[in-house]
Amino acid sequence: MNKAFTRESDGDDSDDDGSSALPPLPAGAKNYITPAGYARLRAELLALLDVERPKVVETVSWAAKNGDRSENGDYLYGKKRLREIDRRIRFLTKRLDIAEVADPSLHHGSDQVFFGATVTYADEAGEQRTITIKGIDEADNLAAEVSWVAPIARALLKAHEGDEVTLVTPKGPQRIEVLEVRYPAPEG
Repeated sequence: MNKAFTRESDGDDSDDDGSSALPPLPAGAKNYITPAGYARLRAELLALLDVERPKVVETVSWAAKNGDRSENGDYLYGKKRLREIDRRIRFLTKRLDIAEVADPSLHHGSDQVFFGATVTYADEAGEQRTITIKGIDEADNLAAEVSWVAPIARALLKAHEGDEVTLVTPKGPQRIEVLEVRYPAPEG
């Protein structure tokens, strides 16, 4: 058979659950998440189920009625998008089912580092950085948020203001000092 007529998979047909963009949970670990992170993931899931998926199903249904599906761009793109949406829905459903919501405001006023803390620390060179420790599914490096399983977060967890901890880096162990620990204020 001519190679032009063979179907090549673009990798989107696998039954992957969409989690390749996010790291897996460590074995036996809980999926900690802040209340705001949980709400954001839940809103995304509901938007996919109630808004985006029905629109794509409608487009695919309309395109299927137009005849030859092999050259119908609306049909082909719609089916691909539908698979992406379904993968994301499965992923979000699994992650929300095992999520353990941990409210960082419960530690407001504490000087010890727990999940949800915003920590300012200084490295050996005296350079200061501020990070917030969040859940795996909600951490955003661009917003200085790190996952609670990240090496820096693991080094800082349970430390108090003024403590020095060791961070293991590719260049070797590095001492860092906890300068400040903050938590969001409780609501209401």
